[in-house]
Amino acid sequence: MFKNLEELIQKIKKQKNKNSKISYTASLIKKGKNFCIKKFMEEAKELAVSAKYSNKKNITHEAADLLYHFLVLLESKKISMTSVMKELKRRQKISGIQEKKNRKKNVR
Repeated sequence: MFKNLEELIQKIKKQKNKNSKISYTASLIKKGKNFCIKKFMEEAKELAVSAKYSNKKNITHEAADLLYHFLVLLESKKISMTSVMKELKRRQKISGIQEKKNRKKNVR
């Protein structure tokens, strides 16, 4: 199952430097991080609306769109999925409530 995710991450890495007229991924990244953020937020809203009003098939479709745009956003910021997974692993050692309290102390 996660092999597909790894393949998608690699495909995004390969596509980002292609001609933006033929690669959607390249066109997103070439428009810059703010555009990637905007697209991610649009997809998040679409998933939220879908989760409230739609069937599982449509929710799955929107979740896939969001995941793709999440990965493109990470790539546009040069953040690896490995880094994200390490952060999730680190958080497993403390409760979610404590982790949130710690974030408030370390406001960026």
